Amino acid sequence: MRISDVMTREVETIRPDQTAQEAAAFMLSADAGSIPVTEGDKLIGMITDRDIAIRGVAKGHGPDTPVRDLMSTGLICAREDDDVSDVASKMSDAQVRRLPVIDGNEKLVGIVSLGDLSRETEGEDAHHALEGVSASGSQHKQ
Repeated sequence: MRISDVMTREVETIRPDQTAQEAAAFMLSADAGSIPVTEGDKLIGMITDRDIAIRGVAKGHGPDTPVRDLMSTGLICAREDDDVSDVASKMSDAQVRRLPVIDGNEKLVGIVSLGDLSRETEGEDAHHALEGVSASGSQHKQ
């Protein structure tokens, strides 16, 4: 099964020139811990609640700080034609709960979460990904 068969296609995004406060407000209203950052339709980063707290507040940045100053870059992504099991392994290895999905032009086409894997597969892929996310060890970046 391809990841495009299970991913969420309608993804809210934020621009890098928007503020940390706007990103946090979106996360609050969507009950989400992260939001993809795009320029046009190209994925350039992710901003998480942790980015805002650790890179932002802990270092003295205010709510008007541009997202570009706090976001995570160098993202691990899935390609829309990747196999679900391969993506679950990638999520496990990177210890992330969500992975942006891009096409061949780096355009954001969706996002896949542990919940998507759990709902749309027989559960083995989600279990494998969750094992890695839950493991102690390296700190994840998105």
